[in-house]
This record gives sequence, structure tokens and C-alpha cells, in this order.
Amino acid sequence: MPSRPGRSTDRSTSPSRGRAGVDVYLFPAVVGGGLGDIEEVLAAGRRLAAAGFPLFLYRAPGRALPRDVDGPWDWPAHRRVDRLFPSAAAALTVSPAFGVSSAPSRPERFGRGGPWETEAADVEAAYGSRRTLHVSLEEFARTLPSLAEAHERFREGGVRSRAIPQRVEEARAKRELQAFRAAFERFRAFDRPNVLHVFATFGPNPRFGREFPAAVQTGPLWSGRPHSRGTTGGDRSRREWVWYASPSSAERLAPAVVKALASERPPVRLYVRSPRPWSVGALGPSLTVVTDPVPAVAWRRRFRRAEVRIVTGSRTLLEAIDRGGPFLYFNGILGAGARTRRHRPEKIRSFLGSGPGRLLPPDVRRDLADFARGRRVEPVARRAARRAAGWARFRVARGRFGFRPPFDDAGALLVAVGRALGRPDSDAAEIVRRVRAGSNP
Repeated sequence: MPSRPGRSTDRSTSPSRGRAGVDVYLFPAVVGGGLGDIEEVLAAGRRLAAAGFPLFLYRAPGRALPRDVDGPWDWPAHRRVDRLFPSAAAALTVSPAFGVSSAPSRPERFGRGGPWETEAADVEAAYGSRRTLHVSLEEFARTLPSLAEAHERFREGGVRSRAIPQRVEEARAKRELQAFRAAFERFRAFDRPNVLHVFATFGPNPRFGREFPAAVQTGPLWSGRPHSRGTTGGDRSRREWVWYASPSSAERLAPAVVKALASERPPVRLYVRSPRPWSVGALGPSLTVVTDPVPAVAWRRRFRRAEVRIVTGSRTLLEAIDRGGPFLYFNGILGAGARTRRHRPEKIRSFLGSGPGRLLPPDVRRDLADFARGRRVEPVARRAARRAAGWARFRVARGRFGFRPPFDDAGALLVAVGRALGRPDSDAAEIVRRVRAGSNP
């Protein structure tokens, strides 16, 4: 979620000496279609900064930052540098999907390096590969083995459900599954011994872990922002819902949501934050669509006091869970009529299958699943607004989601990895090997 810069930083060629034995370099970038990849790197930075690690944003001279990085974000305290002057013996870099954003170029098809390839190589050259550990934050809750990935590819591509098994078998016969597995390992840089691939999710997938042993599955990476949990701002006379409406198809649901809220008393305002202009502005004064950047403090205040939060992707979903109060989830739909299908449903599906998700009342679980599909939008929104049945008991706990510490919290694992790397004579590859094997760093 973009917002205006929090704490300003000055460009420097002499980073100050930090108390920790590791210098941390943040390499944020957009890897998928959303901006959550940037926020995830910053969330990791907040956790590491809170543990005492100094943060740096290093960009080589003459190189502009990747798109959207120098925009309105809630940055943790850091120093911007265009020269490397190591103040510690070891370095930890954090990037989204290292193999896509930070890996070096290769003389082959699709071998173009990532937007941070120069900086990642510079850091490793300055500190040495033995004392440089690259953290790769992979897509949240996307822990599908090859067979399930093929099924999902056909489903989202519009193949009818009854035809998918045959299409999957055809793909297996053509060795497409093997080709996918090899490409996934290659383009995620699983062969790099000093890269730690963190797959945060709501629950471990043993089949995925067996197929890709270099993938380290963990609990969610929380925002790293201190706050008290709560459901709403408590002022029922000024009721407001907030909707982080990143998918373009969210506009298709808006009329039904507005209609559901129109008859509520006291009235409910719907505040929509979208990265693109909407064409539904004539739905009435109760709807506000904001497409410009919103200051971080103002957005957090509005998100915190909202009666219900409609969220998308992974970052706003995790923030809604962290708040603990009522939310709805919509990550986009494709197609129309009988061929309508969800876009990337694994996040809400994984949550509903997790321990905290299963503790929700059955009617709320059904409403969450249907709303995510773009079904029953008006009645679900009305039930949420009126706290009907199970909605009156909507409570969600962060939980451990089936992982043992420190793997239950991706941020806690990164702090543990950083501290292990800061020990005298530590070896980055050995730390990665231990973590991949499921041991403490």
C-alpha cells in the first residue's frame, strides 16, 4: 500500500556504524502486478530495525531506483547510500524473489538480470560471499507443488473444471510438469547456497516442501508496526468501511456493496482506495474513491478505525488479521457468468484452511469464501454491516499457523538469521543449509 514517506533520509557516502554485527540492505521492487512486494521488503526492514540492525538503501551511482520504489512509502529508518563502506563484517540483503529481482544476468533466453543485480553483486563483492546472505521473500501463500500448480494454471486460464484433469494428464505426458519444476528452481535461484528463500504462508505444505527442499516455509511476515489490536474506532455515529481495491474487477462489486450499505442506520460511508480511476462515482455521496497517494499516518488511522475492512492480495489481508476485527477479502475475478473464476485465490483459501480461519463461525467462513468469488456480494455486505449471526462473534487471532518458533513468524526468523550471521566466523551458506533443514540458524 503506497503512502507518503514517513521518515526522510539523506543520501550519504559514509554509513554510520551500527551496533549490530550485520549491515542490512533493502532491495524493494515490484515483481508481480501489485505493490505489495515493496511493502513486504519494508516490513522485513521494520522487524530487523527493531532488533537493532542498521538499514541501508544502496543504489549504485547513475542508476535510478526501480519503478515505484522512490514513491510514497512508509519506510523504516534507514540511510540512502551510493557507495559501500562496510561498517560490519557481514551483510544481509532483503529482496522480493531474489531470482527475479536481484540475480545476475545470464547469456540465455530470459536471462536478463533483475533491477537490483548490480547492487546485490556489489554487496557480495564488498563483504565476500561467505559473509553475505541474501533473503528472498517469495510470493505469499503460493506453495503449490507442480501438479497443483498445473491444475491452477488451467483453472485460471478458463479451462472448465471437468476438463482440467485431462489437461493435467496431457501436461504430465508432455513432461511439462518436469519443465516447470526445473524452471522454477532455476529462475528462483535455488542453486545459490547463500540465498534463503522464505515462503511465508498460513500453513506448511509438506508436498511442496518435499518437491522443493530449498524453499523455507514460515508463518506470515507481519507489518512490524506497533499498535493495539481492536475491531473498530468505536464511534458508531460515524460508521465507515475502507476498501483497498487494487484489482480492476473490484469496480464490478461496488454497486452491490454500496446498495447493501445504503439502508444502514446510522449510514455507512465506503472509502475506496484504488490505484486507478473508477467509473462508478455516480453511486452516491456515501462512496469516496481515492486514487492519489494517501499519507501513511492518515491511512493507518482510517484503516484502524474502520468498522469493516475489504482487503486484497497479501499485505492488506495480513494487516486486517493483525487488527483482529471484521474484514472481507476480494483479490479479483476473471470471466463472466458461469465462467467467472477467482484470481489467485490461494491466500484466502489458505487462511480459511488454517487454525485461526477454521475457528471463525461457519456462516462467516461461507460469506468470506463467497465474497472472494464475487458471489452474494450484497447479502454478505449487509450481514457484515448488521453483525448478523456469526458476524457478531468475528474474532481472528494471529496464531502460529502450524509452525514452530522461530518459523512461526517470518520476521522472527529473519532476526534469528541476522543474529547468526553476526557471529564471528559465521558462514552464510551454512546458515542457509541449517534453516533449509528446519533447524534454528
